[in-house]
Amino acid sequence: MAHMEPSENASVVVKAVPDHAFPEKTAIKKKNWKIIISDDESEVHSVTRMVLGDYVFEGRPLEFLSAYSARETMALLEKHPDTAIILLDVVMDTDDAGLKLAQWIRQDLHNTFVRIVLRTGQPGKAPEKRVIIDYDINEYKEKTELTVQKLFTTITSALRSYRDLRIIEKSRIGLEQIIKSSAHLFEHQPLKTFAKGVLTQLISILKLDENSVYLQLSGFSAINDKSNGEDFIILAATGIYENAVDHYVSDIFSDDVISYLKQAVDEERSLFIDDVYVGYFVTRSGKKNLLYLKCCAHLSKLDQDLIKIFSNNVAVAFENILLNSEIVDTHKEMLMTLGEVVESRSIEVGKHAYRVSLGCHLLAIKAGLSQEEADMLRMVAPMHDVGKVAIPDSVLLKPARLTPEEFDLVKPHTTIGHELFKCSERSIMNAAAIVAHQHHEHWDGNGYPRGLKGEDIHIFGRITSIADVFDSLSHCRIYKDKWPIDQVVAFITEQRGLRFDPLLVDIFMENLDEFIKINEQYPD
Repeated sequence: MAHMEPSENASVVVKAVPDHAFPEKTAIKKKNWKIIISDDESEVHSVTRMVLGDYVFEGRPLEFLSAYSARETMALLEKHPDTAIILLDVVMDTDDAGLKLAQWIRQDLHNTFVRIVLRTGQPGKAPEKRVIIDYDINEYKEKTELTVQKLFTTITSALRSYRDLRIIEKSRIGLEQIIKSSAHLFEHQPLKTFAKGVLTQLISILKLDENSVYLQLSGFSAINDKSNGEDFIILAATGIYENAVDHYVSDIFSDDVISYLKQAVDEERSLFIDDVYVGYFVTRSGKKNLLYLKCCAHLSKLDQDLIKIFSNNVAVAFENILLNSEIVDTHKEMLMTLGEVVESRSIEVGKHAYRVSLGCHLLAIKAGLSQEEADMLRMVAPMHDVGKVAIPDSVLLKPARLTPEEFDLVKPHTTIGHELFKCSERSIMNAAAIVAHQHHEHWDGNGYPRGLKGEDIHIFGRITSIADVFDSLSHCRIYKDKWPIDQVVAFITEQRGLRFDPLLVDIFMENLDEFIKINEQYPD
């Protein structure tokens, strides 16, 4: 049943865009350095806060947390795992409370980052040499020697160590995440899914602001409907930009953002500008793509290096996506062309195969098949009648109902179609073989060619059966006039559980308006 549309006029669903302008800059408030003062003498707390009250390291002040016992200290550490320093008294509840607490921090809490500065007023109870050897502490000071200057020096040294350890750990986690993320990105997936994945993975790596967009510039004429010929289309977005997908940048963003993007294109390189990162990628085919992230002003050199490493992987993965798409498009074009060859023998069937492919895709999605399975079915559905190339014109083009003998000559078209594709190891060819072979099988077992029954019939065959009959009955054929829609619907309903899968019939009926709309969009 017959003709395939030479190209897909897929409509783009454009979401509503908020009336307000998207904010482009957000102030980043730096977190304070957390310091726990663990000492049973309240005067120690007061003096420490007074001496270090105006202390600032790398633009970040101190935040003091007080604990007067080992138990209180443990509770604070569990509540504040990002504590940078603990000023820990040796003697509190017991003579060795501080030592046991240091041991608990490292061995039980598994916190190797917090810098432990052990302070004691009774050095004889915890000799420095033994403490340094037996416990993983970072400084050991007698309270009498902690003058203002020495306390300042101790805190500065400890914060530098804590900062450096966190940088190393973040680098390790970031690189580990890049490896995992890159593996995900190299999976076969549609371009928009890939673009969304880029954003998700990069934000996960850096814990960035969620507001970001991925943009594509496909050559000035390929996607342009603007007078300036240089607009960008948004492929994927997150955060406040989510509703901007499929819109032009000039319709959404301020001139500042557009200037960032144009600068990256003009200079043909990725850029960090103000609080924005613009990643610039060019494929071997010349297609230019941009990744836009905002709120990047707080990123360290390490963060920027992680972005660059990940962006290099994105460029390679994007190239692979395009190559895979090229292969799929080649297969699709081949199947479309083959479908047209079959359809050209029957001038009255018009866009039957194309409508069937759309109907199969719609029913597959509604029935809960994955996007990949639905796309595969849409691609191979035009092959359902490919075996009719072997049916004589005298039978295929007869302007009247076929006799039982003539119908027996038509039936083998299912087996012939199956034979054309069955030897291939490609999944797309296997799917085409299934559709060609099983679209005339009946749920009750009275179909052909094998008399399969129920779920022994592949879901592709069951879906194609409904889409094929619906389209065939609702359009003219050389041997009949088209049926009114209510008569077509009545027939399909009557055949529920006989010819057709009852569950699929129910789904079809629930979404009848959408199937009728396909007929209206692509009339013969």
